[in-house]
Amino acid sequence: MKALSVALLLALLASVHRIPLTDYCFFSRSRLCVLWELQRRFLLFTGESDLLSVPPDPQVQGRETERSFENQKEKNVSKQEALNESQLLTMQDTFSSQGEDLARRKKNEERGHQLYKMSNKILKHSKSKKDKEEAYQLLTKAADMGHLKAMEKLAAALLFGYHGPQNITAAVTLYETLAEKGSHRGQTALGFMFSYGIGMEYNQAKALVYYTFGSLGGNLISQMILGYRYWVGINVPRNCEAALTNYRKVAFFIADKLEKNEEMPVEKVRLMEKSENLSSNNDFLDWDVHQFYKFLAERGDTQIQKAFYYFLKAAKAGNTHGMAFLGKMFLEGSVAVTQSNASAFKYFTMAAEKLYRNVCELGSWSEKFLTAYFAYQDGNIDSSLIQYALLAEMGYEVAQSNSAYILESEQVKILSNDQMYPLALLLWNRAAAQGNAFARVKTGDYHFYGYGTKRDYVTAAIHYSLAVDHHIAQAMFNLAYMYEHGLGIPKDIHLAKRWYDLAAQTSPDASIPVFLARMKLEVKRLFSEIQLFKQTTIPAGKKSHATSWKTVCIIAYLTSYKHTFIWRHPSVQKTPFQRFIGL
Repeated sequence: MKALSVALLLALLASVHRIPLTDYCFFSRSRLCVLWELQRRFLLFTGESDLLSVPPDPQVQGRETERSFENQKEKNVSKQEALNESQLLTMQDTFSSQGEDLARRKKNEERGHQLYKMSNKILKHSKSKKDKEEAYQLLTKAADMGHLKAMEKLAAALLFGYHGPQNITAAVTLYETLAEKGSHRGQTALGFMFSYGIGMEYNQAKALVYYTFGSLGGNLISQMILGYRYWVGINVPRNCEAALTNYRKVAFFIADKLEKNEEMPVEKVRLMEKSENLSSNNDFLDWDVHQFYKFLAERGDTQIQKAFYYFLKAAKAGNTHGMAFLGKMFLEGSVAVTQSNASAFKYFTMAAEKLYRNVCELGSWSEKFLTAYFAYQDGNIDSSLIQYALLAEMGYEVAQSNSAYILESEQVKILSNDQMYPLALLLWNRAAAQGNAFARVKTGDYHFYGYGTKRDYVTAAIHYSLAVDHHIAQAMFNLAYMYEHGLGIPKDIHLAKRWYDLAAQTSPDASIPVFLARMKLEVKRLFSEIQLFKQTTIPAGKKSHATSWKTVCIIAYLTSYKHTFIWRHPSVQKTPFQRFIGL
């Protein structure tokens, strides 16, 4: 639009002054000059020449524009330099602060490592309680400085109650921090606590997740726990190959330690089998013998080491040679069996799995059997339970039995009453699945009385029947009792007498209870006959004698029932009948 107006103006001027349009281009060295010339001629044409001004000099104006541009540029450069300087100062401050933080962190790490080493040195060489307390104070300072190993050791001390009171809440906090940092020990500990509901909710799914992460991080305890779970099928499908894979990783590590004389087996004490009048000196004598053998082995006496190793290994249950032999038969296809690579692999896997598992159980963590036992002897029940429970989670049958035994003693404070019996039943059942006949009887008892589960006489009878196969007199007696009263199985007095007699033949300790049980049966039979005889032959005036006979029979029955009940089941809880008769 402006171009059109200018063109019209030029055409008008050209027509009025009769000046060619091209002459105006002479003045168009710049757009400003052209416009000024147009303005000048227009004002002359209109008679307003006094309004004319001196035309601007393009060169002068160019210099002024350039000077203005240079000034603006200088101002921008100054601003940018100031901004750059400010940013540089900020970056220098940031780098300086980061450097100071890094130096401070490195200094703390070095200091924490020194405190951790000092703590370990004191714990290794000192036996006094005061020195150990000082060692754990140093360990606490190292943990506060963020030293990872110090945090792990302090958390274990708080969880298991080493050299001080237990603090489950503090242990959970530390382990959660460690797990976030990627510590496989922290992940394994959280899995263990979720598995038992110690310090947090009972959640087997979360336990399995943490065990898996711990195993992937190289934690041997997590790998052993997963090996056991896949072997038995605890919250995972049974998978022999997965069990073998996990056990193999641990076994190779332990075998290397055994070869270097760095690991020694320990004695595994069954709490339920310890006699009440056993002197504590005998217990410490066992510990001294263990220490003596360990001392000889550490000096390089390989004969002593091998003897001690094989003595303990021979005591373990399970005939691995038989499994391997069956595998060989199936692989070669002997006369007795048809060749089957699948069956051969199955039996070879079972044999290898059992051997790997035996090696795994020789790890340094087995020393918790000693610390757990001495904690129990000293009355630190919660500390003892935690240590046995971890070993039980790893698949140690003795630890499963001992944990269940402690739980039903009703002395545990770190678990609620609602948790006690379900966990005890779970552990008795796992121990029974590994061949512990006494645990099988206890599992039957829990179903018989409804401890930690609903009362189920049928299931109780099944467990007693399985225990009978191991020639357990207690199971025979319990089964006879159930046949006598028709509990869970059809009532059969003849089978009851037979099982009572077998119990007496199996164990001399059962002789008196069986005698009383048989007497009870006879009294019941006699009482029935007297009732029948009274109704048919005794005159009305002689009923007082019948009453006397009835009283004698009831007294004899209650007496025999009392003693029978005492032997039949040393219950962890008293029934109303037991309280009534003064048990």
